[in-house]
Amino acid sequence: MKEENMFAVIKTGGKQYKVAAGDEITIEKLAAEAGEEVQFNDVLMLGGEGDVTVGAPFVDGAGVKAEVVGQVKAPKVLTFKRRRRKHSSKRLKGHRQQLTTVRVTEIISSGADGTGIKAALGPVQASRAAAN
Repeated sequence: MKEENMFAVIKTGGKQYKVAAGDEITIEKLAAEAGEEVQFNDVLMLGGEGDVTVGAPFVDGAGVKAEVVGQVKAPKVLTFKRRRRKHSSKRLKGHRQQLTTVRVTEIISSGADGTGIKAALGPVQASRAAAN
């Protein structure tokens, strides 16, 4: 299944993304440098010209190859707590999520490399992924 309008639904960082070849998406941070190639093996669904393959939970042998474009930060999110009344307290806290931008290069419907994204994870996460 290698068509121009082929798409896949992948899972990474606890979220699901619908991607096609050439798409650029921003996902949770990966331990990979710009220019490196990563592969996502958690493919939930493949689709194309009328053909749809749904995994249970993942499609066997499927993968999505992507190239890391760069590391970015999300806009700052501020949380503010204030307690009313006299002598009350206030607290302002900010957070910026770290993200990775990747460009999808290829969707593989069968015969994908089994290692997948483990090569792009940090050493602790890679050991956990290898144990599963």
